[in-house]
Amino acid sequence: MTSTATPATHKASFTVADEATARQAVDVLTEVFFEGDAAVAAFERPDLLWDVTVHFADPPDQDLIRELIGGAAGPQVVQTLNFAVVEAKDWVKASLDDLVPVPAGRFVVHGSHDRSRVPDNKLGIEIEAALAFGTGHHGTTRGCLLLLDHILKSRVPRRVLDLGTGTGVLAIAAAKAQHRSVLASDIDPPSVAVARENARLNGVGPLVRVIRATGFAAEDFAKAGPFDLVLANILANPLRQLASPMQRHLARSADVILSGLLTTQARSVIAAYRARGLVPVRHLRIEGWSSLLLRKSD
Repeated sequence: MTSTATPATHKASFTVADEATARQAVDVLTEVFFEGDAAVAAFERPDLLWDVTVHFADPPDQDLIRELIGGAAGPQVVQTLNFAVVEAKDWVKASLDDLVPVPAGRFVVHGSHDRSRVPDNKLGIEIEAALAFGTGHHGTTRGCLLLLDHILKSRVPRRVLDLGTGTGVLAIAAAKAQHRSVLASDIDPPSVAVARENARLNGVGPLVRVIRATGFAAEDFAKAGPFDLVLANILANPLRQLASPMQRHLARSADVILSGLLTTQARSVIAAYRARGLVPVRHLRIEGWSSLLLRKSD
């Protein structure tokens, strides 16, 4: 593998109290800076605060950044603003060093450099670090795989949906374990492309059909359902909003695996689905994140 050391970049980071403020700050920054000039990202922390980070190719005008952030998030947030230089680094090598094989029941998620380390009695899922979410190293992905393994010990779901598939890891796992077709969807075009390629590389390309869709809006869901198993590793707010449309696409006694939510958010998500006739069966807590297994009550 060739080296991909990147030049040094410049970073500005700050912390805000809630998602609405983080979104407002991100919107302002992305409007001001053209694509390629800066990359803006916001992440929710386990303590429910939000970290916003901006990477610049060239040294930024610090006074301008302070003015923009002060206008979008308030003068108190400016006090948390930090500027730094990110040194040049071989990101491919660094990511491979971090991505050790991750066991989850019968599954082992690994990179190509660890292909030989997968035990013969396990199902290897080869996923590289990519532009899509889900390498298996996040607690939410591992929780979903553990719950999927639990289901497959007693049930054989015929119609499976991976909603918000990211890299396709959950769809690939279900297809490999059952040798059955799986429908996978994502709102993000790069994720759709990545998931398709990962399914092909893992030998289940013909079994995993990946579509671009928002929620359950596409006709493909009605044609492929009703589903016996839905896996949705997304975020708490979208999961709550999807409770009603998901319920309408479920078969009798269907299983639903939900993740992407902090442990503190699990109660509200469970309540949204219980109101639609889904009862909690298992609740895994890994690294501050929750993964839920719910079953449709008929």
